[in-house]
Amino acid sequence: MPIEAALIKPVVDALLALFRQGSDIQLKRNAEAALREAIRELLMANPDENRAEARIAIARAAGILTEDIVLAEDMLKKHRATKARTAGKSATGRRRKPAAAAADVPAKPAPARKAAAAKAPAKATGATTKGDAAAKPAARSSSREKPATPDAPPRPGKPARPAPKG
Repeated sequence: MPIEAALIKPVVDALLALFRQGSDIQLKRNAEAALREAIRELLMANPDENRAEARIAIARAAGILTEDIVLAEDMLKKHRATKARTAGKSATGRRRKPAAAAADVPAKPAPARKAAAAKAPAKATGATTKGDAAAKPAARSSSREKPATPDAPPRPGKPARPAPKG
């Protein structure tokens, strides 16, 4: 018995509709799972905002319009607002300038040097310009290294220091 073409097309269309419906259901399940993951991500201490936003977009694209999407978007918005307000805080408790204030304030110019300090350079002995020079001994760079004297040859690999003036 020959199969008529008029009967084949409606059967094929019905099968394709069933497959499409099955894939739509699977898509919606995956989107709902992505939405649950987005809410779970936003409840973490340090959530990845981009990942949560992408999962919310997946749920929206799948056509899910529930209160969970509204909740997730609201959580994301509030988290970003909190992050913007507390952008200047670090985990160690040291407060930095808020992000908005730091962007508006230009960098400080270098402080102007005093005329007297520019004329007379600081002494090389480490003593301050005020007070007695013997009050504060000169600091060495390391306790293991001894300063080279004109009598002693320099250490191998190091250039000799010039003799002190005076």
